[in-house]
Amino acid sequence: MSPPPRAAPGRLAASAGTGATAFRIAAAALWLFAAGAAHAALDCELNGRKVNPSDGSSTAGKTGLMRCRERETGELQREQQIQNGVFMGLARFYEKGKLAREHTLNAKGNIHGLAREFAANGQVVREAVYDNGQEHGLARSFYPSGQLRRAIFYPAVGTDRAFVEFTERGQMSALRCGETPMLAPAADDARLCGFVGGPSQVELFDAGGILRSRLSYLSGKRVRSQNFYDNGKPSVQDEVAGNQRTERQFSSEGVKRRETVWLLLERGAVRQREQEFSEKGTLIRDQRWNPAGQPVGDDSYHLNGRPRSKTVYRGSGEARTVEITEFYDSGQRAAHGRYLVTGRGHQMPVGTHRRFSEKGILLAESSFDAKGRVTRERSWDENGELLHDEHVFEDGSRKAYTQ
Repeated sequence: MSPPPRAAPGRLAASAGTGATAFRIAAAALWLFAAGAAHAALDCELNGRKVNPSDGSSTAGKTGLMRCRERETGELQREQQIQNGVFMGLARFYEKGKLAREHTLNAKGNIHGLAREFAANGQVVREAVYDNGQEHGLARSFYPSGQLRRAIFYPAVGTDRAFVEFTERGQMSALRCGETPMLAPAADDARLCGFVGGPSQVELFDAGGILRSRLSYLSGKRVRSQNFYDNGKPSVQDEVAGNQRTERQFSSEGVKRRETVWLLLERGAVRQREQEFSEKGTLIRDQRWNPAGQPVGDDSYHLNGRPRSKTVYRGSGEARTVEITEFYDSGQRAAHGRYLVTGRGHQMPVGTHRRFSEKGILLAESSFDAKGRVTRERSWDENGELLHDEHVFEDGSRKAYTQ
């Protein structure tokens, strides 16, 4: 059982205090011994005399190396140094007679210094350095073959961590860059993260050897990424240029389906434009926002490329309006109206709204007052003959309109 890793506040995990982490590590070690004892009776001896590590009186004031063996098989289970009755110094734990874990404890009972874990063949599968119960510096884990599996750097202060992961084939599978190079000699993150030689070019693979991502970093910050489907076609592209970030999404056939552009600010990002495309790659919607994040336009298109609707925002504050025009797939105008943009983006109709036939003949007309209430409605047939003309009252009642 590995000592619990230190939790990272912020981007990776919730923060945990030093004392709480140290307590968990010490508790884990005690649990490990107790769990082994629950499955097999252990006999422990110190300086040639039997002791019971669960009974402090049997080790009080004593110094030496305590060894515990399974009573039935005689296999060594645990070796631990005791100094003046305190478990302090080297601690080793065995599984089926083979060394599985080793670390050192300080006077507070916290892991301090080098800690290692081993595979059944004796290969080191994890090594880390602790400072009073906290992982510090470069920690590495390995496959049983000895191939590096993961390297992560724990800084003395702050929350920024860098890590790199590899498949058993030795291909890189994950990378996170820090504010400065941190991973040497496990990985050359000075080059991988673009701290030297300009923007880097990094490829990430899955366990089967299939290319999953291409990344580019500059001074530790990712400036471009591209993910791939199983068939090798791109699935997502993400690129940063200056204060602009662009993300593109593709279908498994390689057709671009969406493109979104953000304006990067000191705190967060504001969406500036978003385009949607059909399965064949034709533009079907185009939305735009100003630097404050307010919509300024929203256009949609029929599959034949002709406009479906056109939305234009004007003004600001309480005078902000939106004008919407709809079209038939022939290109002929189908409807038109203006709205007042109220709180939370709600739209209230104002002025005169009209609907037309595909031949451009006016079919219907509705008039609204300043409060969004309809005041008059008229309709015509395809020949332009008036069908009805009604005045609409506040209570919803109607009356034929007269001059």
